[in-house]
Amino acid sequence: MLDVLIIGSGGAGLTAALAAKDISTVDGVGLGNASILVVGKAYPTNSQTSMAQGGMNAALGNVGEDHISSHIADTIKSARGLCDEDMVRQMCADAPKTIQWLESIGVPFSRLDNGKVGVETVAQRQMGGASAKRACYAQDYTGLKILHTLYDTCLKENIEFLDEHYFLNLVTDDGTAKGATFLDIRTGEVKQIHAKSVIIATGGYGSLYHGYTTNAYGSTGDGVAAVLRAGGAVSDMEFVQFHPTALKSSSILISESARGEGGYLVNSDGERFVDELKPRDEVARAIFEQFQNSQEVFLDVRHLGEEKLMELLPQEVALCKLHEHVDPAKELIPIKPVAHYSMGGIDVDYALEVTGIKGCFAVGECSNAKVHGANRLGGNSLLEITAFGKFAGENAYKHAVYASNKKADDRQLQQDKKEIEAIYEKENTLNFYEKRESLGKLFYEKVGIVRDNVNLTKAMEEVITMQVMQKKMGLSDKNRENNTNLIEYLEFQNALLLAPTIISAAIARDESRGAHYKVGFETQDDEKFKQHIVLQWKD
Repeated sequence: MLDVLIIGSGGAGLTAALAAKDISTVDGVGLGNASILVVGKAYPTNSQTSMAQGGMNAALGNVGEDHISSHIADTIKSARGLCDEDMVRQMCADAPKTIQWLESIGVPFSRLDNGKVGVETVAQRQMGGASAKRACYAQDYTGLKILHTLYDTCLKENIEFLDEHYFLNLVTDDGTAKGATFLDIRTGEVKQIHAKSVIIATGGYGSLYHGYTTNAYGSTGDGVAAVLRAGGAVSDMEFVQFHPTALKSSSILISESARGEGGYLVNSDGERFVDELKPRDEVARAIFEQFQNSQEVFLDVRHLGEEKLMELLPQEVALCKLHEHVDPAKELIPIKPVAHYSMGGIDVDYALEVTGIKGCFAVGECSNAKVHGANRLGGNSLLEITAFGKFAGENAYKHAVYASNKKADDRQLQQDKKEIEAIYEKENTLNFYEKRESLGKLFYEKVGIVRDNVNLTKAMEEVITMQVMQKKMGLSDKNRENNTNLIEYLEFQNALLLAPTIISAAIARDESRGAHYKVGFETQDDEKFKQHIVLQWKD
């Protein structure tokens, strides 16, 4: 029986694994032989963490004056107060030592030529909503560099990995997590893995906005859906952040670092219409307003010059040339806002333990640790997965030390085997891929940047219709091995399960703040707004 099972092999999961390993070697806490397994449906270097380009916040003050108190204040302001200030303080206070830890394991941050050493040489840039140049970066590959370094370090520490295993369900016994079930993608076998502690680090649910999101297709909230099925709680699901600058034709992210380095937003008439360094929700709505006035919107970085662009933003240049056939040094970049980040997710307490399930912890974008609130501050996502990733790993191992060695029975395993068989046997008279496209468009248009109750209600009706129609959706590929058709079906199933939770929470919250901007409810009621909308299935 494992000590700690980590589901999800992105930055949050890898950091948690290293922390659990590290704390198990501390005298007086563990025996130094913790059994840790990281399970992912893809490979670690393919995780969403690699798409985080701009930087990671920490109040180092390397480029101008900055303080942890300012970082805290900026985070709370961006969150519109819908956050737990104690959790925000913990995350922001841990930021400098988290950067120091990342540097110590070899993350190649961009550097200042200031004659100093260590973290004092880490370069920093300003991102939207920040009062200082606070985001530590590695050109515009920050998440990728952090992810690769974490993975390399896990391999050095002999942490075990199980790749290409799709997370099906949690295994629980009397409200306590005892492991999880998985589909081995390569063989088609359903497996059960037993563990004393479970950490869910499966990422967000932005891919519900299929075709209108910066997220990979697989960001369908698999871990969030599994927690709901197991009796755990989710909260603030209505808060989805729309990134202002994605490429118009492909929805590929153009990092906020492009604006942080001095890029402009202009309309078809060449006019700047918004302060580019305002929080993301305000910039996204300003662009949406331009669209409503029949204007196109462009990112203009031509004035930065080719040399500076290639030094600081080489990935953005390559992406623009590849996907939009535009040279940013010479041409305007056509952009649009798209779904980017899930602020809501699995409801957790101060130890990051899932509400309603003991011994199960959640961290990263799948988790609502109450630090992002109504609108995540740019640069805080990479901070959360590392600062809180360590915290989750430590807490999960501490739980495992005192947890029972008794394994759960195989009821969940047998149930999941039957359900997979039932999917293979289903009639395939409706193409679920077409419905996945329809769901993405529906969400972007009716549960998008600007919302109203009439369209939200229509969206709910259409989702319920899709759920009923799912009975006629099956597989065209009946192979057992490496069946991506099956995996995408299961992902769509989770998307349809989560869709009503997002819509119902959006209907319930009658106020416009942050990423949840609802027409007709602009009056502010602080007491009501700061209440978290928590949803949980009860037997």
